[in-house]
This record gives sequence, C-alpha cells and structure tokens, in this order.
Amino acid sequence: MENNPWSRTPASTGMGPRPAVAIAASGSTPSLSTSRRALLATLRSQPGPVTLTALGAATGLHVNTVREHLAALTDAGLVTRGRAAPHGRGRPAATYTASTDPATGSEPAPVSAEYAGLAAALASTIHRTSSSPSHDATVAGTEWGRELARNRPGPPPADDVDPRGRVVQLLADLGFAPRPADGPPAVLLTRCPLLETAHAYPDVVCAVHLGIVRGALGEFGADPAGAELHPFSDPGACRLDLARTDRVPR
Repeated sequence: MENNPWSRTPASTGMGPRPAVAIAASGSTPSLSTSRRALLATLRSQPGPVTLTALGAATGLHVNTVREHLAALTDAGLVTRGRAAPHGRGRPAATYTASTDPATGSEPAPVSAEYAGLAAALASTIHRTSSSPSHDATVAGTEWGRELARNRPGPPPADDVDPRGRVVQLLADLGFAPRPADGPPAVLLTRCPLLETAHAYPDVVCAVHLGIVRGALGEFGADPAGAELHPFSDPGACRLDLARTDRVPR
C-alpha cells in the first residue's frame, strides 16, 4: 500500500467542511416531516430574516413547535440563525433564514442518498483492493472532472474567462459551497457531498475531489498540476490551493 498522508488525516472537531444537503430519490429533503418542509418553504419565500413569532403566525403553528422544527432544520444545515438589530432594552430577538451557498447565494446543492451510498461502496472497494488507492482515485476523478467540464451547460465562455473561476462555479454546483480564502489564490470548501465517506476513506474520496478539480482545470485551459487539496485543514472547511494553476497558452 502507498504511504499517503491523507489516510491519516484526523477528523478533528470543528475542522473540515459540513455535509452537503441530502435529498431522497424523489428529490425532497429526507427526514423532514410535512410541517418542517412547509416551514422551510415559508422561510425560503421570505425576503429577509424572520422571527420565531412571525413564523408561528405565518404557519399557524405554536411557537414551541416552530422552535423545535427550527432547531432540527438548523442542525441539518438548512436554516441559519441570526439576531435582529438591537431595539430598546432586552436581548435582540433571534431571526431565521433559509441557508444559502455562500459562493452563489443559492440553496446548497443537494446530494441523493443513493449517490452517497454508491460512492461509499466504491471508495471502500478502491481502498481495500488497490495497491495505490489515492493515485487510482485521482486518475478516476480527473477523468470525471474532464467530463463534467465538457458537459457544462450554456455557450462556451470567452477566452479571457479565468479557468479558476469556472472551476469554483463547478464546485458550487456540485455542492461544495466554496468561498474565498485569505492569502494567495485559494478556496475554502465549506461543504462536502461525501463527508461521512471522506472521514472513513480520505485517501480515496479526497483524491477523487482533487482529481475533479485538476481534470476541470485542464479542460478549461489551465495547468492542473498546480492544484492542491488540503483536507480538513481549516475550521469548517477544506482548503483548495489554486495559486499555481495559470492558463496554459494554446
């Protein structure tokens, strides 16, 4: 077996991304009751943050019931809690909004349970049977990244469009919720579509994700070799270094 530091990556508390939003085969968010689904839909229809009392009035539910549902939705990453602006004495009221992708402002991309299960099975097989699991996983991810880049919808972008920006948008569409990092060109991946499997088989899953980035960069006309992924490196994120991925002259 290869000596790969990814296989020893610790899943430290607070380090690494959150899971991407999961969906059932029907396309609905799993494990949500009818009331919670309706509450989430109400939040998504609001122009701004909403208080507990306002949500109770809008849904017809008791505030204690709304509070319980909001706690579950917050734990699932579907709702974000904030505070209203101070007004007079007393603690400002809590407010709630439907969570969005920080890079795009849209709802986080969902991941089906079937896809996650298949990926876990494949990662387990590669980890168990390959003499070089991270290499094989990177090669597979690279081919996948090329295919994803080739099949992007819409007209081809102009030649002056930064390939790194196109890759970041691709990662957002895949559910990684990327956002800019401090320092040289780098991105923080704040969600992971396969987080549970990545904790179990980082030498495979993280290598596939790096391969996706490199494959897409190459397809978009940049040097893929300079991309580096640092799994579970930051509080709440993995770090993707794109500093050495300049455009390749054609």
